[in-house]
Amino acid sequence: MEKRTLVIRGMDCASCSMSIEKALGRTKGVASASVNYANGKAYVEFDPSIISIVEIEKKIGDVGYGVVREKMEMTPEEHAAMGHEHGVSLGIKDSERQAREQEISDYKKRFAIALVFTVPVFILALPMMLGIAEPQLFAQYGRYLQFAFSTVVLAAGSHFFSRGFKAMRYLAPTMDSLVALGVGAAYVYSIATTFLCLQGFAYFEIAALLIMFILLGKTLEAITKGKTGEAIRALVALAPKTARVVRGKEVAEIPIEQVKPGDILEIRPGEKIPVDGIVVSGESHVDESMITGEPMPVRKGRGDRTVGGTVNKNGSFRMRAEKVGSDTVLTQIIKLVEEAQGSKAPIQKLADTASAYFVPAVVVFALIAFAYWLFFAKAGFEAALSAFIATLMIACPCALGLATPTAVVMSSGIGARNGILAKNTEALEILEKTKTVVFDKTGTITEGSPGVSDAIALGRGGMEEMLLIAASLEQKSEHPIAQAIVEHAKEKGLMLQEARKFSAIPGFGVRGIVGKGSVLIGNAKLMRKEKIAFTAQAALERLENQGKTAVIVARDGKAVGIIAVSDRVKETSKEAIEALGKQGIGVAMITGDNERSARAVATKVGIKTVIANVLPQEKEEKVRELMKSGKVVFVGDGINDAPALAAADVGIAIGSGTDVAIETGDVVLVKGDIRDVSKAIRLGKYTMKKIRQNLFWAFVYNVVGIPVAMGALSGFGITINPVIAGAAMAFSSVSVVGNALLMRFYRL
Repeated sequence: MEKRTLVIRGMDCASCSMSIEKALGRTKGVASASVNYANGKAYVEFDPSIISIVEIEKKIGDVGYGVVREKMEMTPEEHAAMGHEHGVSLGIKDSERQAREQEISDYKKRFAIALVFTVPVFILALPMMLGIAEPQLFAQYGRYLQFAFSTVVLAAGSHFFSRGFKAMRYLAPTMDSLVALGVGAAYVYSIATTFLCLQGFAYFEIAALLIMFILLGKTLEAITKGKTGEAIRALVALAPKTARVVRGKEVAEIPIEQVKPGDILEIRPGEKIPVDGIVVSGESHVDESMITGEPMPVRKGRGDRTVGGTVNKNGSFRMRAEKVGSDTVLTQIIKLVEEAQGSKAPIQKLADTASAYFVPAVVVFALIAFAYWLFFAKAGFEAALSAFIATLMIACPCALGLATPTAVVMSSGIGARNGILAKNTEALEILEKTKTVVFDKTGTITEGSPGVSDAIALGRGGMEEMLLIAASLEQKSEHPIAQAIVEHAKEKGLMLQEARKFSAIPGFGVRGIVGKGSVLIGNAKLMRKEKIAFTAQAALERLENQGKTAVIVARDGKAVGIIAVSDRVKETSKEAIEALGKQGIGVAMITGDNERSARAVATKVGIKTVIANVLPQEKEEKVRELMKSGKVVFVGDGINDAPALAAADVGIAIGSGTDVAIETGDVVLVKGDIRDVSKAIRLGKYTMKKIRQNLFWAFVYNVVGIPVAMGALSGFGITINPVIAGAAMAFSSVSVVGNALLMRFYRL
């Protein structure tokens, strides 16, 4: 199976996306098709051995919509095959942006034409609307002019008719179908009364005003929808267009697409780093705030990793390209955001189901209204036609279809700005209902690497002297505890000495000579074995009871100090746990470590529920047990966390963790800051709040508007003419999108 993302041109409403889904769903070889009206994209999974992407695009063209695809995604054969047939155009790298701009420009032109020619139609209709008598000849020629001008207006909205009738042919009527039926009925009836001398009024002004109002609404909607994609465009803008590649003694500037893994690139001050890689020479400071959120530039030297899209500050260096194209961190972030925007929340399925039956139901209601006023109320053909058109015009499947995706698109933008990437919309919906957050310990709550937590000098020797001899000897060892001691000494600014006759004692410690003294470092068993006098047993036990690994340092047969090493708790962990507690969410910690070490860490950060001594495969089982009591979020960073991340209702992966964890998680915290877990939950709650607001407005608007348009309140003197109905329909869609746009001002 192959997956492709296509940019669709010409969708006017949610039911348009449904008609494309239906057409593709009936196509042999297409496994699944999801069309998102809010971002104008189709996500298609198909079997290339049965159907090609070119045939899929032609199928979309047959329904009445255009497709824009980037050239870089197309094979030469596809280029030759496509041309500009069936509404398919070949895009360039920023084809999506151009398609959106083209859509806005096209609607502006259509609206301008409609406005210019609707004004005279309306003026010519004023005498009839106001009941002013006019000469018969003037009235007849006025109708001819109304016909001519309104025909131009309908031509400006011709796409509503072509797509509307095509959709009906596929038994998937859309909002365009409602417009085509309603406006078409008014227009055809007016032609009949004008040219066939039938009795009755002409409704050219209604047809023209309806098209004008709908085009105005679609213009505003296209502009506001364009703003919902700002998050993606901001991320894309971070990527540089060119790179300086070293070719022998020459440095050539080439397009970013031509950079290959292994190329040596030159980075100058102020330039964006083109791709992910490793520094091979030189040094500088790099602004990585777009990835980590850290405002301070990070020093980069030989062996340090760089991320494409980040900004080099004050130095020059050369780097070896490692990940290019779709493999870079920036591209993966963009992909995650797009996947989230393209996914559908469970709550949206309700709206989609309603939209699928909505248009046919509206046509039935319109026919019922027409029949009632014509045959039962005996109100005459004009009144029946007015109710028929008003019912068709006021109905708005767009508001229903836009309610969820617009909020999701804005939500993903908020998340991207805050380093929270939700891969699917369902995760946001579940986050709102979170009852328990389960944290992995190592690398999530703790740093994931050992560090010196305590150093105690014994006897007459000072602290620095004890650390100096210990680190000088341990620098010969590659053991994690040894490296932690050496790093700690260097942080203290100590100049290490050369150690001689170094030897490791497996399971016990190390020994050697530093300066003129014989040094021994290890556990209590080693000290007893070597008959080293040790009187600080209470201090040693206290450290071990805290879950720390303690070693004794001895020189010339005497204990001179104790050094304790532990996996240091992240500075942000306690604050993260407190934030979740304030939200009323339970917190648990699960780890493969022993109970004593786990309890020590949990106590520091304020976690009461601890599950220790758990194997990787058992983590999944423990998470499933907790899920019986409510929605569970699991937060982890390692390969051994992948099963639990997949099993939980929502898996949150730490961005600094392994690729496997990030791939498995439903949400990725790009900054690696677990304080963002509570932010992710707040984002989920806020997003669902906005979705419910939009759905409430959309449902209420249609539930109230359609009966009123049918004439349900006519007994109270309340009726809606077709023009007002069309304006209300346009306002409904714009208001839903506008409510979603207010999310831009939300701060996590």
